Amino acid sequence: MQQLRHQKTNKTMKQALTRTDFHFPGQKSVYHGKVRDVYNINDELLVMVVSDRISAFDVILPEGIPYKGQVLNQIAAKFLDATQDIVKNWKIATPDPMVTVGIKCEPYAVEMVIRGYLTGHAWREYSAGKRELCGVKLPDGMVENQKFETPIITPTTKAMEGHDEDISKEDIIAQGIVSKKEYEKLEKYTHAIYQRGCEMATEKGLILVDTKYEFGKKNGEIILMDEIHTPDSSRYFYAEGYAEKLAKNESQKQLSKEFVRQWLIENNFQGKDGQKVPVMTPEYCTSVSERYIELYENIVGEKFVKADLDNLAERIEKNVTAFLTK
Repeated sequence: MQQLRHQKTNKTMKQALTRTDFHFPGQKSVYHGKVRDVYNINDELLVMVVSDRISAFDVILPEGIPYKGQVLNQIAAKFLDATQDIVKNWKIATPDPMVTVGIKCEPYAVEMVIRGYLTGHAWREYSAGKRELCGVKLPDGMVENQKFETPIITPTTKAMEGHDEDISKEDIIAQGIVSKKEYEKLEKYTHAIYQRGCEMATEKGLILVDTKYEFGKKNGEIILMDEIHTPDSSRYFYAEGYAEKLAKNESQKQLSKEFVRQWLIENNFQGKDGQKVPVMTPEYCTSVSERYIELYENIVGEKFVKADLDNLAERIEKNVTAFLTK
């Protein structure tokens, strides 16, 4: 029985989609990101294939996580649909469980990171003694995971390679990365989308702790791009027990990719020179896959329906080609 389970786990692992090399009708170029492969169709559309690759500390880990791409793609699609009354977004269709097709925009060179709670990178900076993050002043006496009086925006530059860097609103405007008028619009949209995400999380017994958004521009119009409110781009806490854990200075129960980062840290890997990624066994990768499915079901509030993993690349090519030639 155990051997059969092991064989099934190994087979599922081999079916994870870790690289793509599609040739879609009208394809002009392709960009392979850490997780997403983005195909440019006639400079008009983007076909975003959400792979099963997983990254942490800006490093692509050596093994794929089955169903991860489907989880991320379907969560993002749901939240893009749920926020389109706030700001137009790039999504046109999801012709495959792992694919979104949308409008090709000119991206802004900043990511809009919004934080409702002092955690993660913000807490690491705060606990090191800093009382200003991206030009935002932080009060003394805060504790880890404490809620800010009002959410703060801590933008980063968008690096094509390596690490994104913190930057202030003032520097973004002074360096001409985004004009003052447009940046203030991005801020307004960021607050409104985050507020909607918080309301939807509350309905599911969750807290949307922090997240990030990417925006672009098409014909003078600001458009929300990429993915939103997924466990790769966002951090969620369970609402139940939050106050008690905060009072006792205990770790919060999280719904995010943080559990992968913690596992890597415990195994002496933080993406630094000379460090080696620990061995990711099929059993470990299956456990990560199960956590992603759990994240989906909690965040979306629906049962996750696993798509067939057999001939995954062929299925995607067929579905996307059928959509593009429609």
